[in-house]
Amino acid sequence: MDSGKSEPFLRHVEKDVLIPKIMREKARVLCSDKVEAFTKCCQDSGLLMVVKCRNENAALKECLTLHYTNPTFYEECKQEYLKEREEFQRTGIPSKKRQQNVANSM
Repeated sequence: MDSGKSEPFLRHVEKDVLIPKIMREKARVLCSDKVEAFTKCCQDSGLLMVVKCRNENAALKECLTLHYTNPTFYEECKQEYLKEREEFQRTGIPSKKRQQNVANSM
């Protein structure tokens, strides 16, 4: 049953901090309509936002939780992280720095 392909080793910080960070960033993009609605409600409500924005907050939490608890989404983010890690190990340049260099060269 073993396909001969071993699972890459992930350190605690990678599993519990770095991959979840990618998940949060991607989930916020996928839930951008809910983020925008909650942000607008908060800006329009001032100090009463806790009371006035309950529905928007609940919708945002529901959308984010849907992604955070999805094993397929976790696996996608893990693969993205592993690809970035491999590229860093190959080049020694963090992905954000590589993206900046590409943007500056245009």
